[in-house]
Amino acid sequence: MASGEIRYRFDTSGAPARRRPATAGAALERLNQGSRGTAAPALGDAGLAARGEAPKQRPYAAVLGCSDARVPVELIFNEGPNDLFVVRVAGNGLGDGVLGSLKYAVDHLAGSLKLVVVLGHSGCGAVSAAVDVFLHPERYLALAADHSLRNILDRLLVVIHAAAKRMATLKGPKVAQRPGYREALIESAVVTNAALAAYTLQHEIRRSGSRGLRAAYGVYLLHDRQVWAPRGGSHEIAGLAYPPVDDAAFGGFADAVVRSERIKTLLDRRS
Repeated sequence: MASGEIRYRFDTSGAPARRRPATAGAALERLNQGSRGTAAPALGDAGLAARGEAPKQRPYAAVLGCSDARVPVELIFNEGPNDLFVVRVAGNGLGDGVLGSLKYAVDHLAGSLKLVVVLGHSGCGAVSAAVDVFLHPERYLALAADHSLRNILDRLLVVIHAAAKRMATLKGPKVAQRPGYREALIESAVVTNAALAAYTLQHEIRRSGSRGLRAAYGVYLLHDRQVWAPRGGSHEIAGLAYPPVDDAAFGGFADAVVRSERIKTLLDRRS
């Protein structure tokens, strides 16, 4: 059988909505049918060996994404099986489990791995929840007994404080009164969180001694279906970008985020 090629197109415009399973049993059966369809052909160079053979992992990039069901990483980047090593967690935060998974990829897949990506997304629920706690601190008390959720929010609050401070510096102390401040702060925090995580991973990569492996960040915009990544010292915003390299570069990055057309538009948007 000739080697096949898989390509995904993540464009649902005009496509009929597929009915969702109504029960756990129906969901199980649908997943089983999907897996049988995947196992049927010998996909060769698409990343899966013929049945009975275990293919060797050879992803060229590792991607840390959010758990959000609207952000299917392989489809977004138009890649197939065995192309990407994907780790997904709410808010794409660098907890111990995430770092351990990415460290495994760096240590054991170095022969093929060239890039580690942190991909946030617009309207992230975890970041939105953390922003709401930042804007209404009294809501934090309701989380006192929810240790797992607090762990996610606590990491994000540091980033949100930094984003809010930079916005106030560049836009003035009354920026919080602008109609779209909450939405603008969410999006600023989403991209800042991704860039900071990529910066951290780049340092982890250097410590591991891996050569030629780099980290990058970006934000997937759900409405536009594009990757957005403001960067310091440049008007470029499209596609993935390498993280700032030091404190000064992070300052330029933060300025670029606040001054971006997307954040300016959100600040003046009325609900």
